[in-house]
Amino acid sequence: MKKKVLIIGGGLAGLSAAITLANKGFQVELFEKNKHLGGKLMPVALGDYTFDFGPNTITMPEVFRKVIEQTGEKAEDYFRMIKLEHHTRNVFSDGTSFDLSSSREYMLQQLNHIDSSHKYDNFLKEITRLYKLSAKHFLPKTFHSWQDYLSPSLGAALMQVRPLQSLDSFFRQYFAHPHVLQAFNRYSTYIGSSPYKTPATFAMIAYLEMIGGVYYVEGGNVKIAEAYTKVAQKLGARLYADAPVQKIIVKNKKAIGIELEDGEKIQGDYIIMNADLLKAYPELVSESDRPSFSDSKAAGLTPSTSAFVVLAGVNKRFSELRHHNVYFSTNYQQEFIDLFQHKQYSSEPTIYISNSSYTEPGRAPGGSNLFILANAPALPADGNLQVNPEMYKELIYQKLSTFGLSLKENIVEEKVYTPSDIASQFGAYRGALYGLSSNRKRDAFLRPKNASKDIANLFFAGGSTHPGGGSPIVTLSGMNTANLIMNAEK
Repeated sequence: MKKKVLIIGGGLAGLSAAITLANKGFQVELFEKNKHLGGKLMPVALGDYTFDFGPNTITMPEVFRKVIEQTGEKAEDYFRMIKLEHHTRNVFSDGTSFDLSSSREYMLQQLNHIDSSHKYDNFLKEITRLYKLSAKHFLPKTFHSWQDYLSPSLGAALMQVRPLQSLDSFFRQYFAHPHVLQAFNRYSTYIGSSPYKTPATFAMIAYLEMIGGVYYVEGGNVKIAEAYTKVAQKLGARLYADAPVQKIIVKNKKAIGIELEDGEKIQGDYIIMNADLLKAYPELVSESDRPSFSDSKAAGLTPSTSAFVVLAGVNKRFSELRHHNVYFSTNYQQEFIDLFQHKQYSSEPTIYISNSSYTEPGRAPGGSNLFILANAPALPADGNLQVNPEMYKELIYQKLSTFGLSLKENIVEEKVYTPSDIASQFGAYRGALYGLSSNRKRDAFLRPKNASKDIANLFFAGGSTHPGGGSPIVTLSGMNTANLIMNAEK
């Protein structure tokens, strides 16, 4: 008889786990609280303008393809990925700019002009080494118990990935110009952390963009989630949207089923929780059943940054905008002090703009679909938003106007998302985008394990557990956790 796996949450980790398990003959049922599948990879339409709410930057295309290709099908039959060679325009307060590119020659041309003392080839060599170590020893692994962290090979690898050095310090070994340092330090925000605290290990993110390349999916990155939904259903998985789970049923220290919000109880042999562990675990499981993850422990963890987002449909194309754009603050370090130490919004935020209509004009006929994001602190414990959304939106527009990007008079459609919206929409702990921050080394390397220590047959996948946040990494997490279950059945 087929073993049944119940999956709570239909983000990329939940969908990749569903496909991996269904492909191996498991009976899979997935329950998502929202009306769409894909988690933060959510489609938004405002009039004629369409947006990807979730990850706008796609790297590691092989991971997204593998989820489908493991079934014998071709990923290109479901979505088409477009490589963006010159992918991110960085603009600074003095009016200068330079573009990040996966072309070594193009990067050298720019760096030779603005930072003649750079060591770019040495930089490429080192980030390649860091990535290969991570890809071998960390990304494909799952962690069931503390013994898994103690293997000699893992310990040796850990000491080789610069765990005691900060990202900022790492980048200063290869670059001197403050603008170049700002551009690379921004990679810490991909995991919701500070470059002045985050271990240099995460310089591997630079490898993903500068060597592996940045991609965009034709029709929107949400096409990945749509493809996974089709493949999972084709394999026989049952996917239920608008189906919130209110409880994981535990008996004799073993997860045996779930209870939906409407009271229906469903039994299963295994349960995967692809919801935010920091929020969902305490909500779905009685504290007495999880002594290793008490409410006080959860409350004491440091969440990653959140985001203040404006979706703006404008009736103009801006020649200065590329697909990805970053407008930097004058004092980047102060911005992170504000976010993590003062736990407040920066009065001069760095602003990211995704303009996918640059690559695919049909997403904003006659204009631009601008996804505008400023880093925001996680919500305080009381859940109250620390800022007036209308005032902060105006501050963002005003900041952009100082760079010569005047949007307000051209806006046709507009919608604001605050950390409170992110918390309620996606069940994110205090509105954090990536679960734990990686500012503390313990949280960077010892993220919550992929299996419950206290409850048999309960597993975790997604950005709030190992191996961490970011769309390709959470997709890997789903496959890794599915493999844990398959190995348990051998």
